[in-house]
Formats: sequence, C-alpha cells, structure tokens
Amino acid sequence: MTVSPGGGSVGAAVVNFEAGPLLAECVDSLLADGVRGVVVVDNGSADGSVDALAPLDPRVTVVRPGRNVGYGSAANRGVAMLDDELVLVCNPDLRAVPGMVSALAEVAGTEPRAAVVGPVVRDPDGTRYPSARRFPSLLDAAGHAVLGRFRPDNPFTRRYHGASAAGAELWPGSGPVPADWVSGACMLLRRTAFEEVGGFDEGYFMYAEDVDLCWRLRQAGWSVMWTPAGEVVHVQGASTSRRPWRMLVEHHRSLFRFAIRTSPGWRRLALPAVAAGLAVRLILAAGDVVVRGVPGGGAPGARVSPDHGS
Repeated sequence: MTVSPGGGSVGAAVVNFEAGPLLAECVDSLLADGVRGVVVVDNGSADGSVDALAPLDPRVTVVRPGRNVGYGSAANRGVAMLDDELVLVCNPDLRAVPGMVSALAEVAGTEPRAAVVGPVVRDPDGTRYPSARRFPSLLDAAGHAVLGRFRPDNPFTRRYHGASAAGAELWPGSGPVPADWVSGACMLLRRTAFEEVGGFDEGYFMYAEDVDLCWRLRQAGWSVMWTPAGEVVHVQGASTSRRPWRMLVEHHRSLFRFAIRTSPGWRRLALPAVAAGLAVRLILAAGDVVVRGVPGGGAPGARVSPDHGS
C-alpha cells in the first residue's frame, strides 16, 4: 500500500556499496512499509548485493553510475529518478520497522515547513543511536574530539550526541520535535526544499553531508524534525571497515569542509586550530586501526555504513 500524506506518495533512494544480503532486506522492508518505489544507486559493488534483489520487481530501479561517486552524489541521483514529493534517503544496511514510513510522512504532512524528518535509529541490540542532534559549539566539538575517545561519558560528548547539560536526552518525548540535524542513515526529504538548496553537497565524498544539508536547509528557512513514532534498525559498519584508511581521511576532510562553511567572520581565525586538532584526531584514530583494526568515529554525521562512497 502506498503511503499518501496529503495525497502524495513516498519514494525511496537507497545508496549501496557492497551491503551483501542486507540490501535486499532493506529494500523489502521499505516496500512492505508502503513506499511507492525504490531506486538503488550502486556505487560499484562487486559483492553481488544488487543481484540478490528480487528480479523483475517493477517497483525497484537500479542505477549504476559505473564508479564510486560518493554518498551525496549517489543520493542526488536516486532522488532525481523519483517523482515523489517526499523521498526517503537510506543506507542499505537498515530495516524499516513497520509504520516508519507513514509516521515520517505524517509529520511532513502536518509540518509544511519541515524539509527533513528523521526516525529513531536503533542498533540491532536495541540500543538507541543519537540520530537527532544540535549543531555543536566549537567548545563542545573540540572537547568531544579530544576526550570522546578516552572518556565517552564526558559532558562535551554527551552534549555533542544530543544531551542536555544535565545529561538527559534532548529528544526523549513521545511527539515530533525540531532538531538541528538528523542522521542521514534514514531521512525523509521534501523535494521542494531539497531542490531549493541544490540537494546534497557533492563536495563531501562521505560523512557530514547530512549535517551540511540540514544546516543549509535551516539557513534557507526550512525546519528539521525528528519523531519517535518511526523507527529503523541499522547495522552499522557493514563494509566501511574494509577500507578504514580512506574512511578516516574522508571523515576528517568532511569535518573540515563543514567547519569552513559554518565559520563566518572572525570565527575563520580559528580554522587553523581546527585543522590542527583534526590532524591530531586523525592520528589517534589511525592508531585505533593499527591496534584494534577498527576505524575511529564520533564525528558529525558519522554513520559507519557501507553506502557512503566507501
């Protein structure tokens, strides 16, 4: 059944990179939850994940750019292939919990200035991922970068992940609320707003493109919403761990690009210090890869997922 908020339908764009059988599970869950159709943009996978999709399903379209164009660019291509005013952009390693699509569409239908609506994102064990957050201050971002790796319960990281000064979640309620940004692991976009700001900035190959999009939409007078009425289950790190070095570099490069964009006037004087701090953080994260074999994380928009141009 097609979800129809205010007479409109919902389509979905899924960006894939070697998600294995998770891709088919994702597509099946979205179709079962009411999306009109799914466009899968495949960033050059060689694992057969696209071949595992249900053959000849007219609701599924596969786009193959022929190379890895990055997450934002692939998402833009997927949205362009759909005619719906409301479009879900999703990672391939998530599963929609029944009712998610209609819950997000309902918020978009009742909030005409909502350009983005995000759901609750949970890990497979049920842990809630901080998918709705505030834009961090320079102090919180710096404190999180320095202490987050060693003391994840520090106040800078708690605020960075969407907690108040008292440590309580900023979005614990039962109804839709405004947020500064929501995770691009799964976000419902209003096409009118998305096209107004030019879609995802393709200068981000991977990471922080969701933060950047929400920032530009808010600058343009649109709002970003989050609702606990819709949920997805997200299996993080399905393939980016195969390319940890590139992911680390792209992660930190994206952070600096966002810092440049959002640092007007005198704040630009702090950019050399930001660059130095990110360089130190990159070295520490590289040490994690050497010692533990896992990439570092914890930056804005960091969704260690297989689709982000990895």
